[in-house]
Order: sequence, then C-alpha cells, then structure tokens
Amino acid sequence: MKKNAIKLTAAVAVCLVILWLLQMLLMPKYMTESKEGNLIAEYYEEYGGNDVIFIGDCEVYENFSPITLWEEYGIPSYIRGSAQQLIWQSYYLMEETFQYETPKVMVFNVLSMKYDTPASTGAASQREAYNRMTIDPMRWSRPKWNCIQASMTDMEREKEAEWMYLFPLLRYHDRWSDLKAEDFRYWFQRGDIADNGYLMQTGVKPLVHEHVEKPLVNYDFADNCWMYLDMMRELCEKHGTELVLIKAPSLSPVWWDQWDKQIEEYAEQHDLVYWNFLEYQEEIGIDWNTDTYDTGLHLNVYGAEKMSDFFGQLLVDTFDLPDRRSDAALSEIWAEKVETYNERKATMEAETASATKGE
Repeated sequence: MKKNAIKLTAAVAVCLVILWLLQMLLMPKYMTESKEGNLIAEYYEEYGGNDVIFIGDCEVYENFSPITLWEEYGIPSYIRGSAQQLIWQSYYLMEETFQYETPKVMVFNVLSMKYDTPASTGAASQREAYNRMTIDPMRWSRPKWNCIQASMTDMEREKEAEWMYLFPLLRYHDRWSDLKAEDFRYWFQRGDIADNGYLMQTGVKPLVHEHVEKPLVNYDFADNCWMYLDMMRELCEKHGTELVLIKAPSLSPVWWDQWDKQIEEYAEQHDLVYWNFLEYQEEIGIDWNTDTYDTGLHLNVYGAEKMSDFFGQLLVDTFDLPDRRSDAALSEIWAEKVETYNERKATMEAETASATKGE
C-alpha cells in the first residue's frame, strides 16, 4: 500500500513538472516582438532602494530614463510600466510595489484616466492581450488576484476566467503552431530588454503632421477612475510617499484641455503636485524633428534623456531628494546599470544606422 502511494505521488509530481515545462514553453516570451510584455517581470530581479517609482503605460516606459536620473542627480528610480496599463492595473501594481519597497515619490501618468471600466465591446484599447502583458508577469499576491478581477473584459471573459490566469497553460495551449526559435531559446530564462523599466528606442521619425482627433461628446472622467485615483492617493499617504501626477509630453492621443483642468483641480484639492509636460516642451528642449521615433507619439532615447534631466531637477527642487552617488555600494550597482545602458544604446544606434542606410 505504501509503495503504491509513493508511485502515485511520483507520477503526479512527474505530470506536474511536465505541465509546468509545457506552460513555460507555450507562454509568449516578448523578447524580440512586443518587448513591452516583458517589462513587469524584470522588476522582481532589481527591486529595492529606489527613491522614485514610475507607474503607468508607454508614456512612462518610453519617455523617462532612470539612468539619466541617476547620472545627473543620483536619484535611484524604476519604471513599473506596461502596454496600455489601465488605472486599476496601475493601482494594484502600486499596491504590490509597496510590498517590496517604499519610495519617497510615486509618479503616476494620468493618461489612463480616459478609460472607464473594462470594455464589453472589445475596444482595441482594452483587450485581453494587453491585460496579459501586465498581469501574467506579476508574482502571485493579493494585488495580482484583485487586478485580475478588475481587468477581465466581458467580451473576452472566456479567455480571462480566473483559472486561465491561475493556469496560463489553459490559455496558451494552442500556441504550438506559433512557436518560434525565441520560445525555445528563452524557455527557462529571459534576458533583460529594459534599463530599470525604460524601453529604449534609438530610431528617429519626425513629426510631419499635427495629430488631430475629433472633439468628444463628454470630457468627464468616469467615477471608476476617480475611485482608483483616490485609492492611489490614500495608499501613498498610508506609506508616507509623495504621489506625483504627470502628463508625459506625447502628442497623441490628444490630451484635452478639459481633462487637464479636471486633474489640476483634483491636485489642488488634495495638495498634490501635477506637472503637464506638454506645457514645458520648450524648457525641456524637445525637438519633434529629432526626439521622437514615431512622429510624436513617444520620445526616443534622445528625447527621454532630455525629459529625465528636466524632471530630475524638478524632483530635487520640489522634494529635496538626496544625491545617492555618495553611497559607494549603490554607486557600484548603478555603475553596472550605466555600462549596460550605454552598451545597449551604442548597439541599437549601430543597428538603426545600418537599417537607415539600407533603406
């Protein structure tokens, strides 16, 4: 009887290992395509010791360079960004971050205030694929579970049932025909694609035409978004962290004046700092002929470095953040980060130059 129990236990263990191996193989790797899907996971290898944490979508992970903040001001920082990160996801990532460290400043980009509850219409801005890029890489915790509940869309609920997140193999079991070399290369270990959460771009594609959008019927932010913004504010107050609201200097999607006014009033009401960097473009020195890789939707590395230099001075002046470069142990860690950043930048610049020459 005892031998049978041992055999059964061994058989179950072997099956579980095989299922885990299959799951690791079939889940998307995000190493050569859709790299932003790998950003959330990288934080768990580098967390701790950050005075500033950024939370938000592509307007943070492509527009701000933590390396520049360190080199110019000695500010250790990290960007917890992901593609189309919605405000409820930002809140639960913020809540999870406090389980790992307590920064002096938490920076939230307010663009996601434009989105209400998870779409029931399959809107491109709110769909399961984007949810997965944020939620799948999160470590299991109460914030992750709550994030799943808040994010699931009605349209794709058959793909987003809770058990599909508990056991991703059930979601990706049919990826066999889509497997590529990178799925085998990064089966167990993925390399780093970002620099403290910053996803570098070295291409240059200047702004040619102004981005124009149709006026909206209603400019009021939804109650659901205000609720999560209140939760962010209260969470930061609980931990003694300054919440800073920003609007990154991206030209599309359009940031309407009516939206800006609502955030200004909220910040004033709750004694928060709010910076709309669209109003500081000249002071920052942004040149839309050279500092964007996609006609003004996001900054490239040259624009991100300018933006971060400007922002760093604001942070130091407003919150009196200390210069950590006098910390020998921390400086040694960041020296390696700077070296990696510069090597990545040089390699990508060479690749960009080669591609441009070949056009």
